[in-house]
Amino acid sequence: MKGREYKKMVTIKSKREIELMEQACKIVALTYKTLEEKIKPGMTTKQLDELAEKTMRDLGGIPAQKGYNPGIKGVPVFPASICVSINDEIIHGIPSKHRIIKEGDIVSIDTVVQKDGFHGDAARTFAIGKIPKETQRLLDVTKQAFYEGIKYATPGYRIGDISHAIGEYVHSQGFSVLKEFQGHGIGKEMHEDPGIPNYGKAGRGLKLEPGMTLAIEPMVIQGKSNILELEDGWTIITEDGSLSAHYENTILITEKQPKILTI
Repeated sequence: MKGREYKKMVTIKSKREIELMEQACKIVALTYKTLEEKIKPGMTTKQLDELAEKTMRDLGGIPAQKGYNPGIKGVPVFPASICVSINDEIIHGIPSKHRIIKEGDIVSIDTVVQKDGFHGDAARTFAIGKIPKETQRLLDVTKQAFYEGIKYATPGYRIGDISHAIGEYVHSQGFSVLKEFQGHGIGKEMHEDPGIPNYGKAGRGLKLEPGMTLAIEPMVIQGKSNILELEDGWTIITEDGSLSAHYENTILITEKQPKILTI
């Protein structure tokens, strides 16, 4: 989500802090399990939001996005528990009782849970019923871009290696990445350093160390990367009306392979 800027620090989590993050991340994963089971044509995005909030709170979590203040002049606090973005909406869609999910839509949901002072963050894009093969390929490429990126989420590599891998893979598939928004560190704050773009040069940026926790989130556009912001101050859409997908997980850098906390 929008923030004034990422905190000027990178935190290495202790064993106890990692345990707390795992609890928040587990609630995120279980919330998505519920949403995937329930989402269907005819639902409003507001109903999805209410279901997500109830699930989070029943599991002992707090919807961290609800009431989030980005600290940007003129931008209101975020009014909902999740972001719900449909079709050409890339990110930060605000749930509404007037927005109805239809057969053939693709619906991107971004969820952040806070529990005991720590955060978990993930995003998924769901296909509603039957969708064209090229639309399914967009969803598949977006998800795979995350996995291409975390091949480099090990000690000794740098943030730029993750960014480069994501961008190169997406572009090789004929799609574009959203450049104005990025992944981020996460922990006690929803947004911490480092920022993690979905494009860039390999070998640049912060060197990765065990104990870092990162939210890596490819945001992929079927057409050109030009974007517009709606008057609500939050929703970002594609300028050319092309479809977009979003896939994100919170991961932990370990001594060996990264651990995905939100699955």
